[in-house]
Amino acid sequence: MRREYISYEENLPIRISYASIKEYPLHWHNTIEIIYVLKGTLNVTIDTDKSELIEKELEIINVEETHSMHSDDENNKVLIFHIDPMFFEKYYKDIKNMFFYTNSSDKGAQDAEEYDEFRTFLARILCEVVQKQEDFDEEIESTLIKLLYHLLNYFHYLIYEKEELKENSEQLERYHRISKYIFNNYNNNITLQEIAKKEFLSPHYLSHEIKSATGYTFTDLINLTRIEESVKLLLDTDMSIYEISEAIGFSHTRYLNKNFKIYYNCTPLQYRKKYKVNDETFEKLKNITYYTLNESLDLVIHYLEDYERFNYENKLWKIHINMDNSLGKFHETFRNIISLGESFDLLIEDNKDILEEIQKEIHFNYGRLENFFHPDMTVFPGNNFFNWNKANAVLEFLNHIELKPLIVIDNGEIFSCSDFKNILKNFHDYFSLSDVINLSDIQFQFSSSIDEKIKIHLREFLTETYNFEILDTNLNSKKTLNKIYDTAYMLPYIIHNYIFNGEDLNFLTAFDVLEKEVLLTNEVFIGSSGLVNDMGIKKPSYYAYYLLSKLKGEVVLKEEGYIVTKNNNTYSILLYSYNDYIVDLIDIDDISKKRGLKKPTEKKLSLNISNIKKATRTVTYEVNERVGSSYNYWVAMGKPNRLNKEEKEILHKASFPKIEFKYNKKSSVLNIIAKLKGYGAMLILINEVN
Repeated sequence: MRREYISYEENLPIRISYASIKEYPLHWHNTIEIIYVLKGTLNVTIDTDKSELIEKELEIINVEETHSMHSDDENNKVLIFHIDPMFFEKYYKDIKNMFFYTNSSDKGAQDAEEYDEFRTFLARILCEVVQKQEDFDEEIESTLIKLLYHLLNYFHYLIYEKEELKENSEQLERYHRISKYIFNNYNNNITLQEIAKKEFLSPHYLSHEIKSATGYTFTDLINLTRIEESVKLLLDTDMSIYEISEAIGFSHTRYLNKNFKIYYNCTPLQYRKKYKVNDETFEKLKNITYYTLNESLDLVIHYLEDYERFNYENKLWKIHINMDNSLGKFHETFRNIISLGESFDLLIEDNKDILEEIQKEIHFNYGRLENFFHPDMTVFPGNNFFNWNKANAVLEFLNHIELKPLIVIDNGEIFSCSDFKNILKNFHDYFSLSDVINLSDIQFQFSSSIDEKIKIHLREFLTETYNFEILDTNLNSKKTLNKIYDTAYMLPYIIHNYIFNGEDLNFLTAFDVLEKEVLLTNEVFIGSSGLVNDMGIKKPSYYAYYLLSKLKGEVVLKEEGYIVTKNNNTYSILLYSYNDYIVDLIDIDDISKKRGLKKPTEKKLSLNISNIKKATRTVTYEVNERVGSSYNYWVAMGKPNRLNKEEKEILHKASFPKIEFKYNKKSSVLNIIAKLKGYGAMLILINEVN
């Protein structure tokens, strides 16, 4: 039998399977089936439609729809949800006449928010089925009800074709009545005039509206429905072609043959000869490997981070690290450049103190300076007057802390190529006689606002006349305030985007400058992009660079959420919280709409480390929303607009990692249990000792 009967366990209205599917021949059943591809790809055919699902994509198979599945991807992993329509019928009486569709043909269509919410419902149902905590059956039913109305609101078959129907309930109900009548009476001799009369519409108008709502003409819709139903009779009965034709509403077998060929490129009889098999052969055609359901939880974990019933804290992620592995050198290009903002700000002693401390701990190579050739620095190109005392003070300080200058050339500073050439000649003549800085240490960078023709002339002048180097990447800094800059979200954001994307996050600066902002609500955390705030209090973003600076040598292992390096007898493991949103710089006002930061969660990891030859001493640095985040301490204080002396001292002390030390005896496998709490990071330094 191609018609399968689904049994439900423990009186639940749902059954979930986790499998790798190579071949699942054509079949159908009286359930709503949802396919959720967790890994790899899967080809799905539903009635006459074919689609390829990729990782994270969903497909809905409605009650009694014929469907088959096939994949050449041996690594595919798929969750299959069977939902009893009788359960849905208790809450939506017309469920047997309802169809749901997903968009699996347009690239990126399933990145939309309604699909993420769909996946979240499925993950929660899976979680309840696997964990079977108290009242799990009630939770499953509650979530299924929410899923039902989510499907009705976003995946309704008529809305799929005509989005504007979502706002017109009366029209939507009319189209549904018409479609329902056709689907339930396709085997009779129904006419357009008959339906038009029922709906008090003209046949011409109704014909147009049916095509608009379903994508098919009235005749094509009836014939397609008949053909889809004929497949079941061909494969699952011994009825003759004449009997099938009569049963599905065709007046003659030639109409069945004609329409069948349109969709299947063969006659019904040829189709039956090719695909009809006995039950034993049908079972042999299946090529499916089933897995334990709880294995699938790891692949939907990010949809459960804010689900209170998920037993997150008792979940243990195992990471196996072979320190003999090598994936190549760890490139420390994050040290290349630190943005310093406007040059004038480095004449302020507090800012100099902040930068000197940053440089001592992280050791950047270049400091990016904006508005260097600017009236604030007593450089006046229009008046042909240049006083280099302020520039001298800035460059002398940078030389003192071993930070080379990267000077940004911006349209706001120069009026023409000749102006700039005059500035540069005077600058070169002055500093070539000074022992403040070696001119060969200076690099230049063009702002993206400069015209391309001007860039060409200036590039030639800088490189050929004075042998200055030009950093080829254009500077396009983000200047807007974003409160997310102050939060612990920046720890994993910076770490992940550097490790996996190699990004130069040039919108981040060394320190905040309060005087440059006019729309302020407080004087402490203003949403500016500095690593350190205006009072010298280190933000979580500072510690992202601080922890990265501890990585050395070769990469041993790298996955989303962690990186491992080794350098002689020192091994570094940097762990950070990861989910799908961490690649984006979201606004803090959107956090409640995203999963993760809204509710701090704990992730427990078991690190099994092999091929460390000696006893070890480990040093662990931990920074997250609860430890080391000055912003979170400030929030706990009640977000004071201005700090008194005591509060300032508290925040300075609060913005420091939790550090722990431990001695480990020599062993074949070193096991370390680590916990990631909320948004944050943890660095484990392992040093061999004698």
